[in-house]
Amino acid sequence: MLEERDYTLIIDKSGSMSTPDQPGNRTRWQAAQESTLALARKCEQFDPDGITVYLFSGRFKRYDNVTSDKVAQIFQENDPSGTTDLASVLKNATDSYLQRKVAGETKQNGETILVITDGEPDDRKAVMRVIIEASRQLDRDEELAISLIQVGKDQTATRFLKALDDDLQNAGAKFDIVDTVTLDDMEGFTLSEVLLNAIID
Repeated sequence: MLEERDYTLIIDKSGSMSTPDQPGNRTRWQAAQESTLALARKCEQFDPDGITVYLFSGRFKRYDNVTSDKVAQIFQENDPSGTTDLASVLKNATDSYLQRKVAGETKQNGETILVITDGEPDDRKAVMRVIIEASRQLDRDEELAISLIQVGKDQTATRFLKALDDDLQNAGAKFDIVDTVTLDDMEGFTLSEVLLNAIID
């Protein structure tokens, strides 16, 4: 499944991402950079075009065809600040997939969108709507996968992300396309390992 599939990585750059999770430890932002690099390297083996990377807070920036040698530059150009507008960036990423699908430009095995976030989004209902709408335009559930990976220990965020994983079909989604990984699930794994597991899953 890894080959003939596109990968998009969406990284939260809200202010709280500058928090270290244990005293004297790396910040969530540094952990995100390391995992982005690991993911870009892994995906290059299957897809030399590189991955799509979004960074978001109140607004988002999109970087196309990101190969491992471009990752450091992206992180140098950005610093964590602002809020968590996940809905807008997720809509841009799912719309992009659906537009390419209509145009016949998607890979044969579809796309995986990985989201690294540490807090609750500004508008939870909007996030749910984006995913439900996208799911209704799919022909099969495996063509688009959204993996939400939580860094940090925000319990409200954990509950919301778990609800996206478990309850969206009841709320009207055509397929269950969301998978959530929380800090507890990551026990003993680095963020890089979790990301790589998510694309193999």
